[in-house]
Amino acid sequence: MDLMNDSKRGPYKVSSLTITEDSDPLNGSVAWDPARSVWNTFMLLSALILGPIYFSWSALIVCLVLLELTMLAGHSIGFHRRLIHRTFKCSKTLERFMVWLGVLVGMHGPFWVIKSHDFRDWAQRQQHCHPFLRHAKGVWMDGWWNLHCTLKLDNPPEFDPGPGISDDPFYRFLQKTWMLQQVPIALLLYYMGGLEWLIWGVPVRVAIGVSMHWLVGYYCHAKGPQNWLVDTGAVQAHDVPWAAIVSMGESWHNNHHAFPASARHGLYPGQIDIGFSFLKFLQKIGLVWDLQEADNLPPRTGITPLTEQAKETLRRQQKNNPSDVTNSNNQAGVKQAS
Repeated sequence: MDLMNDSKRGPYKVSSLTITEDSDPLNGSVAWDPARSVWNTFMLLSALILGPIYFSWSALIVCLVLLELTMLAGHSIGFHRRLIHRTFKCSKTLERFMVWLGVLVGMHGPFWVIKSHDFRDWAQRQQHCHPFLRHAKGVWMDGWWNLHCTLKLDNPPEFDPGPGISDDPFYRFLQKTWMLQQVPIALLLYYMGGLEWLIWGVPVRVAIGVSMHWLVGYYCHAKGPQNWLVDTGAVQAHDVPWAAIVSMGESWHNNHHAFPASARHGLYPGQIDIGFSFLKFLQKIGLVWDLQEADNLPPRTGITPLTEQAKETLRRQQKNNPSDVTNSNNQAGVKQAS
């Protein structure tokens, strides 16, 4: 089942969560997560200690190539723009391959990534949410919380990633074995290039990728230019131009908060979005189709444009989807930005 054809999924809905009157994004406690903490600490210390000892230029190239591949096709495209937001269509085989690449980033399995993303996404849209979810404790504490701890809300929403994901045996396998997925890559790298390639291709790459993902996410919710405000949101996203290339376009996060169902995050001239460019290439060769962009999505209510280019985006939405404007306004129950 392709969830993009599920009429119950709205383009602006956090679809994996069932929100009830008791769902509370504010009250909860942060607890140490032993498995992730040991994993991330091991990768970081291995990178810092063994990386300089086993450095070579070929090992550095291997690290960068694998980092680019897993962060781009895996996390940005496979996890975020496909599995979480369903911003384009593709075959199940390609989806599974890209999700596997996303697991190779070394962050966690697919269910954990979806749940962590959607809990944060839902909470940040509310009037108040826990400091863990709004990056409110400064960069050092935020790093400790996000890389070594977990948030346990007192009354969380129910989580179910839905058909096509939760019932997929391959995704269940990846969730159970996400750490072990590094083993075949490590063996292959050791066979091809010895310890140099293994050290730089696994622990150095994983340490860089996981740390970079957290740090860019922190700054995307801390400071930077904005085109939009999400009305009543406890946390407003920012664009982080200096991270556009290393994040594959994910750092145009203010645009993404406004239009989460858009496959394109860099909406305006000069906003480099490598992830969207890669998707356009895959579309050209017939591997993906039906890319959703802000202009062809239903008009978004509950956001306020801050710039002229943002206002023009809303005008194009309304022009391209005139029949959806009234329905969108009625469903949202909040004021239309103008």
